[in-house]
Amino acid sequence: MVNEPSDDPYAYSAAAVQDPPRSLLPALRKIGPGIILAASIVGTGELINTTSLGAKAGFSLLWLILLSCVIKVFAQIELGRYAIVHGKTTLEAFDSLPGPRAGVSWLCWLWLIMMLTTQAQIAAMEGTVGQAAHMAFPNASNAIAALVGRVAPAWGDYLGTHQEFFWAGVTTAAAIALLISGGYRRLEHVTTVLVAAVTLFTVASVVALQWTRFRITAGDVGQGFQLHVPGAATALAFSAFGITGVGASELVAYPYWCIEKGYSRFVGRRSDEPAWGSRAAGWIRVMQLDAWFSMAVFTVATVAFYFLGAAVLHPQGLDPKGPEMIPTLSRMYLEPLEGTPLAWTRSFSRVGFLLGAWAVLFKTLYVATAANSRLTADFLGRLRGKGELTPRERDRLVKLFCVVYPLLSIGLYFVFREPQALIKSGGVAQALMLPFIAGAAIYLRIRDTDRRVGPSLLSDVCTWLAFLSITAVAIYSVVDQIRGMT
Repeated sequence: MVNEPSDDPYAYSAAAVQDPPRSLLPALRKIGPGIILAASIVGTGELINTTSLGAKAGFSLLWLILLSCVIKVFAQIELGRYAIVHGKTTLEAFDSLPGPRAGVSWLCWLWLIMMLTTQAQIAAMEGTVGQAAHMAFPNASNAIAALVGRVAPAWGDYLGTHQEFFWAGVTTAAAIALLISGGYRRLEHVTTVLVAAVTLFTVASVVALQWTRFRITAGDVGQGFQLHVPGAATALAFSAFGITGVGASELVAYPYWCIEKGYSRFVGRRSDEPAWGSRAAGWIRVMQLDAWFSMAVFTVATVAFYFLGAAVLHPQGLDPKGPEMIPTLSRMYLEPLEGTPLAWTRSFSRVGFLLGAWAVLFKTLYVATAANSRLTADFLGRLRGKGELTPRERDRLVKLFCVVYPLLSIGLYFVFREPQALIKSGGVAQALMLPFIAGAAIYLRIRDTDRRVGPSLLSDVCTWLAFLSITAVAIYSVVDQIRGMT
C-alpha cells in the first residue's frame, strides 16, 4: 500500500507496529471486528428470516442453521488472514483475480450487484423498525398523522394508514446522523452493547419457554438433525443459508474491519525477517479468536431466534410477513406467558420485545450501511484506475453513501412494504454470491500464501469443505427453482 499519514488505518506506519498479545485475556481485549460482524449478522436474517423459517419448517432445519453459522467462518478467516498478511482490502484482492475486466475485476462487479440487491434487506430493516416503534407509541403515531392532516389532509390520511412510515423515516435519519459523525471506535462500542443486550434478551426468552406450554423437548431438538428440507420451505431455507451466519456481505466486509482495527498495521509491511513472521502469526491468532468468539455469539442468538419461531409460531400456523410482521413476531414473546404465573410480565415483555426488535434492526442497518459505504468507496477508487483513495477522498465518499444507501432503502420499503419478500431477495443474492467468495478465498490462499503464516492442514480441509457445501447448496437451490418454474 502507498505511504499515507500515520492516522490512516489503510496505510502502513512504522509507529503502528506492535507485538501481539501472548495470553488469552490480553488477546480478548484486542478483538472487535467480529463483534461488528455479529452486529450485522444478528439482524433481519435472525429476527425475520430465521424465525420465519422456524415458523414454516418447525425444528426440522436446525441442522441447516448450525451448518450455516459454522461452515462459512473458515472462509472468513482466510479472507482475514489475507488482509493481515498482505495489507489488502477484499476488493483489492478480488481485483487481482484473473478473468474479464471492465475497469475492475468481474468479481468486484458481482459484489456490486449483490450489494445493491441487499439494499432490499436494509429496506426491510427500516420498515420493521417503523412497525416496532408504532406498536410502542401508537398514540404518538395517531397524533402525528392528525397534525400532518391539518396542514395536508391527503398526507395525513396516508400516514394514518401507513403509520410505520414516519418512524421508519425517523430511524433512518438517526442512523445517518450516527454514521456520519463517528468512525470505527464508535461503531465497535455501539455494536458491542447492542449485540450483548439482544443476545441476552433472546436467550432468556427461550429459557422462559421451558415453563410454558411451548416448551422445547429433546425430541424437538433431535428432529432438527434429520438432514431433511421440507419442500414448502426450500426457497426460504436457501435464503436463510445465505443470510444466517456469516453472509456474503459480511465475508467481504470482515477484512475492512480487521484493517481498521489495526491488525495489518500492527504486523507491518511484509518482509523476510523472522520477527515479521512471528508477529504476523500472533496477530492472525488474535483474528482467529475474534472470528470464533463472534461465531459463538451469533450462533447462540441465531438458534435462539429459530427456536422461538419453531416452538411458538409453527404450532399455530403463524407466518410473520407484511405490515403485520412485528405484531406477529411479538407473539413469540407474549403468548407463552398466557395462563402462567408469569402472565403479569406481559406488558414488560412487550416493551422488552419492541426495544429488542428496534436494537436488532437498527444495529444491522447501522453496521451494514457502514460496511457498504466503505466498500463502495473502495470500488469507485479502483474503478477510476488511479490507485488508492486518499484518506480525505475515502472519508467523503463513505459519508456520502452513509446518506445515499439508507435513503435508497427506505424508498424501496415505501414502494413494496413487504419485509419478508425484501429479505428473501437479498438473502438469495447473498447465497448465490457465497461460492464465488469462498472460491476466491481458496484461490488467493493457494496463489499468495506466505508459508510462515499459512493455514494448518485442518483449516485448509475445512475451507475446502466450506466451499463445496456452499456451492452444493447454491446449485441445489437453483435447480429446485428451475424445476418449480417448469
